[in-house]
Amino acid sequence: MSRLSKKNKRNQKRAKATESRAQKKQFELLDGETLDQCLERIKQAGYIPIRRMEKPIFEEIIENGEKRIIPIKQQIIFEVIMNKDER
Repeated sequence: MSRLSKKNKRNQKRAKATESRAQKKQFELLDGETLDQCLERIKQAGYIPIRRMEKPIFEEIIENGEKRIIPIKQQIIFEVIMNKDER
C-alpha cells in the first residue's frame, strides 16, 4: 500500500469520526418532567439516547462562619444521535 493511500484512509476515518461527533446532541431533563416524558421528547425529535449523564448541583451554605457545600439536586443529560430512519 502506497504512502498516499494510507494517508487517504486515515483522513477518511477522521472525517467519519468528525461527522458522527457533529450528529451528537444533548437533551436535558427539564424541571417537572419525568424520565419517560424526556425520552418521548427525544424520540419525537427523531433521536435515540446513547448515554445518560448525571451531574450534581451544589449550593454553598455558610453556617456559624463555616462554608458548607450541599448537593441540592441532580441534573440529568442524555447524549443522543439521529435515528437511522431519520438520516
